[in-house]
Amino acid sequence: MTVRLLLIADTHLPKRAKALPEQVWQEVARADVVFHAGDWVEPPLLDELESRSARLVGVFGNNDGAELRRRLPEVARVELAGVRFAMVHETGAAQGRERRCDRDFPDTDVLVFGHSHIPWDSTTPNGVRLLNPGSPTDRRRQPHCTYQTAELTDGVLADVELHRLPPRT
Repeated sequence: MTVRLLLIADTHLPKRAKALPEQVWQEVARADVVFHAGDWVEPPLLDELESRSARLVGVFGNNDGAELRRRLPEVARVELAGVRFAMVHETGAAQGRERRCDRDFPDTDVLVFGHSHIPWDSTTPNGVRLLNPGSPTDRRRQPHCTYQTAELTDGVLADVELHRLPPRT
């Protein structure tokens, strides 16, 4: 059995965009599990993702207010198809990230994070896969707005893909 994943973060709605791009909503409809790694900014996107996702895993970010912090954890942990996921908004500076994540998330196979708006895909010395999908709505200094998809098949994370969104008009 294959589990299809969608990874997004740093949507900053409605500050940086009015809505998620339609391409991302199409991925939500296809995904078995949607991960949102924080910085929602306002609760309506959480409400809409909860209603439109087969399953939603979310955390709050540093730009999220009291209601989002009440409804979401700082760290989320979930096991899917035998793969242990953790998600947090911030992991600190890129330098030393792998060592910190090995130390802070020892019982994790995949760590999803956000905050930087910079896509990231690496593996720590202890074998933890680190994934940051960037942002589908606020590219900051990146060339594109982005998100990631992946699949879990037979307990293995596979087909991790970074998707670039076309420029907003």
